Amino acid sequence: MNITFKLFATLTDYLPAEVRRNNQMVMDVALGTTILQVIEPFGLPPKLVHLVLVNGKYIAPEDRGTHALIEGDVLAIWPPVAGG
Repeated sequence: MNITFKLFATLTDYLPAEVRRNNQMVMDVALGTTILQVIEPFGLPPKLVHLVLVNGKYIAPEDRGTHALIEGDVLAIWPPVAGG
């Protein structure tokens, strides 16, 4: 099944070079794949995986290992943001 995986801000550096400009990629994943299973191969430091949304809905850290993605889902991740 296909999902769209999006990384924002400094996290885009963890995407393959050919998709960094668009900050997203379509991925073919197995049915029942969880958010953490998608993230793991990219080597994202856990402290930088701050805001996680699936189809615009926030997924709490404790649910990321059990939240199974479905066909067409959009998984978007932002690092912590500092500002003033």
